[in-house]
Amino acid sequence: MSEARVIIWGDVDETAPHLTLGEAGESAALAHYAGSGYRLVARNWRIGIGEVDLILARGGTLVFCEVKARRGSRFGGPYEAVTWRKQQKLRRLAEAFLATSPMNELDVRFDVASVSVGPDGRVSVHLFEHAF
Repeated sequence: MSEARVIIWGDVDETAPHLTLGEAGESAALAHYAGSGYRLVARNWRIGIGEVDLILARGGTLVFCEVKARRGSRFGGPYEAVTWRKQQKLRRLAEAFLATSPMNELDVRFDVASVSVGPDGRVSVHLFEHAF
């Protein structure tokens, strides 16, 4: 993966359920993209084969972003959960999105937002642009 940029965004309640952690991770990544001039096209876009966490656009680029969030580093960095199988699935999802979208003329990029929540509840985001 390419070099990551780190941002810190808010706090997360350590007792929050799994979905809240995922939502917080997506919100943190979205805040970063918005601050960099990206426009949200879709969040949690779904079809039968799966879901894309974030689809964003800026200029002539359409970004498909997979967000992975974890508490602590016991099992490695969240980005490590984006295996080659997940990458293949994201490519298929992007193809399906583009087949039904007027945005199919834009350049496509795949990013991974690796979100970690520390023991103090602070959220850090490592954004891997052009991840695969």
